[in-house]
Amino acid sequence: MSTKPTTTDLQWTELDQRAVDTVRVLAADAVQKVGNGHPGTAMSLAPAAYTLFQKVMRHDPADADWTGRDRFVLSAGHSSLTLYIQLYLAGYGLELDDLKAFRTWGSKTPGHPEYGHTTGVETTTGPLGQGVANAVGMAMASRYERGLFDPEAAPGTSPFDHTIWVIAGDGCLQEGISAEASSLAGHQKLGNLVLLWDDNHISIEGDTETAVSEDTLKRYESYGWHVQRVDQSPSGDLDPEGLYRALLAAKAETERPSFIAARSIIAWPAPNAQNTEAAHGSALGDEEIAATKRVLGFDPEKTFEVSDEVISHTREALDRGREAKAEWEKSFAAWRTASPERAAEFDRISAGELPEGWEDKLPVFEAGHGVATRAASGKVLQALGGVIPELWGGSADLAGSNNTTIDKTSSFLPAGNPLPEADPYGRTIHFGIREHAMAAAMNGIALHGNTRIYGGTFLVFSDYMRNAVRLSALMHLPVTYVWTHDSVGLGEDGPTHQPVEHIASLRAIPGLNVVRPADANETTIAWREILRRYTKVFGKGAPHGLALTRQGVPTYAANENAAKGGYVLFEAEGGEPQAVLIGTGSEVQLAVEARDELQAAGVPTRVVSMPCVEWFEEQDQEYKDSVLPPSVKARVAVEAGIGLTWHRYVGDAGRIVSLEHFGASADAKVLFREFGFTAGHVAAAARESLDATAR
Repeated sequence: MSTKPTTTDLQWTELDQRAVDTVRVLAADAVQKVGNGHPGTAMSLAPAAYTLFQKVMRHDPADADWTGRDRFVLSAGHSSLTLYIQLYLAGYGLELDDLKAFRTWGSKTPGHPEYGHTTGVETTTGPLGQGVANAVGMAMASRYERGLFDPEAAPGTSPFDHTIWVIAGDGCLQEGISAEASSLAGHQKLGNLVLLWDDNHISIEGDTETAVSEDTLKRYESYGWHVQRVDQSPSGDLDPEGLYRALLAAKAETERPSFIAARSIIAWPAPNAQNTEAAHGSALGDEEIAATKRVLGFDPEKTFEVSDEVISHTREALDRGREAKAEWEKSFAAWRTASPERAAEFDRISAGELPEGWEDKLPVFEAGHGVATRAASGKVLQALGGVIPELWGGSADLAGSNNTTIDKTSSFLPAGNPLPEADPYGRTIHFGIREHAMAAAMNGIALHGNTRIYGGTFLVFSDYMRNAVRLSALMHLPVTYVWTHDSVGLGEDGPTHQPVEHIASLRAIPGLNVVRPADANETTIAWREILRRYTKVFGKGAPHGLALTRQGVPTYAANENAAKGGYVLFEAEGGEPQAVLIGTGSEVQLAVEARDELQAAGVPTRVVSMPCVEWFEEQDQEYKDSVLPPSVKARVAVEAGIGLTWHRYVGDAGRIVSLEHFGASADAKVLFREFGFTAGHVAAAARESLDATAR
């Protein structure tokens, strides 16, 4: 087969074209074999993905975690074969048998790309638009990382300069999260971000004219992006040379994020299936696949046909990757020599270690004083800001309420922003009123590595974030959500802002640790435990959600067992406990006051504070039984939200003081009284439980 280039600007040979066509038949065969999947987009995107992985991206298939690599995000995760086949061709460890096992039990090629499951997959995608926001977060993290380690370097000269590439489809751009994230990226002037839009005009319900009539390019221009369009080749296929030129031009644009619209024909060149909605999410059928193979010059009787010439050619990506990494390592070594202190910081941070003495900076609060846990959290962040430079974050336009400003003099904003605190490498992120994009961008920041990210909003708005929070848990990402105004105790804003079902619903997400501290000292311990638990090892990390009060709550003496999720705050007096009161968050004080009432009546009563159910469940049974003795059946759990969490802890004889309806607009004290959140009500519930155990 000839290897003579067929274009002048791009070294594109007949062997390259054969590799692209191989991608198409592999995509069709893989979906046909399993009987379900999305072949059409993988077929039409083949020239774009191949050009990226074989001609443009800086990556080393032999080292998928190399710090200096470009990142690739397939936001259109339903077209997972677009990524899997490129990983196979380039030599990331996938082989032909893995493609044959597509979407089957135990395979490395599940239906959507999954982070930590398949080498070379940078993020889990599937819910459309999430990948766009992940990529925006990666681009933000890349800039902040550069600020930590090499801020003085000229653009394009630092070993920490790299590009974030993302392929998105029509569905991604219709989802609101991508609009939020793209607006943020334009405002931040993320010149290290390139988004390729697969403009194929097809969604599940047919032509996108059913739902969309906007000018997408003008929309991205209005966001402040550098915009290009790539025309089709005369045959109707994507034009590799046009793509190549556009991708290089986008990479050269360092002042703005780049948007490339590539008009494709879904399932090209299948004679009958191309440009149809059926090709989006259904197998093409044996006859159509055979016809497509004839068009492309493949044997219609063979499946998963890959010539030795093609795989030998594409695996040259291993050689190019080795060379690119070796060249990068030279610049990295020069940087280490020139910046030994920063190099030491890089080694510490990249190892996931915290600086010596960081815990000494944590505030300890005097017992007895009333402090809102949101205020205590803010003091923790300000105390740690000076000693943990990799810790950064902000809020969705609620910094004053969330207390998430780690440094008032340093805002993460691009050069040219008129605000006096603007700094391209600033500590405080202003996500704007974009809760969903904030959460998904935080995922991208965590995935990028080498920083520790947090972000805040009101707890009630966690609903806006939920899909991204779920993905945090699915990917075991060490992100921290700071959710304040955690109950009806926020008061006069009324039921639209008062979370009722949110805590229980968030606890229902597997792998998400929800921490609701009782007071200022528990808040300090919670932050310390979250930071200690940080890990970049997949399967060991976890996201955390801090649920914090607006109103002041009493401060108790610090107890290190708060880090175990549940502990004895006050022991029973006058004998073994006859009743156990379990409180969390601002309702712990009610349990404490109810204990006083019960003790005065001669009922030895223990108070258990349980800031984190998930941490408590990690403990061994001996410890859990020491906190909640199985012999004590009279139990009350109190929390100003629905009571789903607490049934397993109180048992059949227990009682739950909860809120099973929406709130109202009034002062917090009035609401707590009217809704039964009083010490007297908790004590009465304990007496009911004692009576039930005596029957």
